[in-house]
Order: sequence, then structure tokens, then C-alpha cells
Amino acid sequence: MPKPEMPALTDHDPSIDVSVVVVNWNGREHLEVCLASLLRQNVRTQIILVDNASTDDSLAFVRQRFGDAVQILSLAQNTGYGAGLNAGIEVARGRFLFALNTDTEVSPACLATLVDSADRFPTFGMFAPKILSFQNPEILDNAGHLLYPDGLSRGRGRLERDQGQYDREEEILIPSGCAMLLRRSMLADIGLFDADLFAYCEDTDLALRAQLRGWRCRFVPAAVVYHKYSAATAPYSPEKAFLVERNRVWVSVKCLPASMLAVSPLFTALRLAAQAWGALTKQGAAGRFAASRSRLELFAILLRAWTAALAKLPQAWRKRRHVQAARRISALDAWQWLRLYRMGVREIALRE
Repeated sequence: MPKPEMPALTDHDPSIDVSVVVVNWNGREHLEVCLASLLRQNVRTQIILVDNASTDDSLAFVRQRFGDAVQILSLAQNTGYGAGLNAGIEVARGRFLFALNTDTEVSPACLATLVDSADRFPTFGMFAPKILSFQNPEILDNAGHLLYPDGLSRGRGRLERDQGQYDREEEILIPSGCAMLLRRSMLADIGLFDADLFAYCEDTDLALRAQLRGWRCRFVPAAVVYHKYSAATAPYSPEKAFLVERNRVWVSVKCLPASMLAVSPLFTALRLAAQAWGALTKQGAAGRFAASRSRLELFAILLRAWTAALAKLPQAWRKRRHVQAARRISALDAWQWLRLYRMGVREIALRE
């Protein structure tokens, strides 16, 4: 059975359209652009900055620059992105909730456009804007995420030139955790973000849990966000590689139906072979990563990720029992994810 509804998610202040939750960790350099863009929105917003124990002058800057326009929730330690979002959601009072990275700029009509779509499609629980590169707005950061059969996801259209190929409002599988509008009733039904992931894959986990419960995701390209990709962390850092692979294992264990989970190791082996080829030939993200690190270090990161994933596999399996027991769609329906939103091995391994 699903978790009981949480009071913080079943009630809202009708005078607030959207509560924006921005999770910050030493992101002082990004906060002026990000928060100022939120103050330009033409809907009624509550802006909540959740600070994960920053050691720069983030909080002093926000207090001085934005005053009471930004509500600050200061945490005693760095709890990670998902836990930070959860903390903000629990005090949010808006009709809808908007999760946002600090390294972003939100176009003026973005939130109003997302809310309009949410009002038109009440059976959808997630709404994804078009996300463009902050540095070069002609380049796509992502148009939602695609899914690889072992539970890994990647931005749809990433690094493509934006030529209108994703300008149709349509259903997708996974929104980017960089910026997504969430319906309160969906979160009350499925629960909040998985804080154990700490960083990365929270969006995939939340979206797949929602999809299993019958909540759908809509891509709204007229709503635009500009993103400085991996500005908060190095895009090819060992820590990011470790967290993505560790969390990918937990997400697949929790969210993939049994038949999909059983074959997922075969797809992982295929992906790793392709990524090894990318490292050798200096192609894709693996090639960029390998350019500054040895192949032995790459193997060590992978081994560390799997060791960490296996150490908490019983906990992930307990979560799986809850997630799968609460499922409203069939395993066959879940297999349709791969027909409609599958990412190929070349795309995940040989592109940046």
C-alpha cells in the first residue's frame, strides 16, 4: 500500500501558485542570476532556498540582496540534493512545487507556462521545461530524460543544436532534476525524493516510482530554463561517476519490474563495454573522463560504486517491495517505457 498522505503535501495556500525549492551548497556565484530570475516570474511564488551547510558567503549574500523575498532554510550539514529538496517541500505552501538547481536562470514566463499545462492535464504529476545551455542558448541541455534498460538515464537531445525538433508539447518519461514542476497530490501518493541517493538519479527514481503509480510526465517546451551543466560539480569528476553508478543500481533494484531487472545486468555489461571503447578511443563522456585519469582509476571507481551499492542492497530491496506492491501499471506497461523512451548504448556511451 502507498504511504499515508503527509499533511504538508495535502494542504496549500491558495494565494501561492508555485513554491520554488532551490537547494544550495557553496553556490554563491550562481545565486544572483538564479534568484533574480525567479523574482521576475508572472505567477505568485514562494522562493525557498535550502542551504546545505555552505561554507561560502551564500546566506549572507541572499539575506543582503533579496531580504524577505527569499525564505532561507539553513541545514546543519550537507544532506545532499534529494534530502534538501525534501526539507524545502515540507515547508512549501504553493499549489505546485518547482525543484530547481542553483546554476540556472528561469525565463520570465516559465512557471506560468508550466502551471497552465498542469491545470490542463490534471492526470499528469510532473512537468518538464525545455532546458538550454546557459553558455550557449542555441544548444540543448536536455528535453527531459531517456532511459537505458539498466536504469541509467540521460538527457534527451543533449548537446544538440536547438532547431525546434523538441518544440512539441508531449508526454515523456523522466523530467530533469535540474528543473521540474511537481504536483502535490502526486508526492502525497508516492512519497518524496530518496535521500539515500545523496546526489544524482533522484529525478529518475522519483519519475519511475510515479510512473509505476500511474502518474505521467509532460514536456512543456514553451517553458525554458537555462542551465550551467554540472557547474556545482565537475562534469567528469570521480565523485559524480561513483554516485551515478551506485545510485543507478539502487534505482534499478527499486523501480524496474522483475522481468526488466533480471535482464538489466546484460545491458550493463554492454554499456560498460561501449564505455570502455569510448575511453580507449577518446569518445563520449568516458573518453573525456579518461583523458585526465588512468583506466585503472576508472575501474577502481566502478568497483567502489558496486561495493557501496551491494552494501545497502538489502535496504534497496526493502524499498523495492514497497514500490512494486504499490504499482498500478503492469510489467508489460513498464516495458513500453523502453519502446517509447529508450536510450541506445551508443548514445549513452559515446556521446558527451
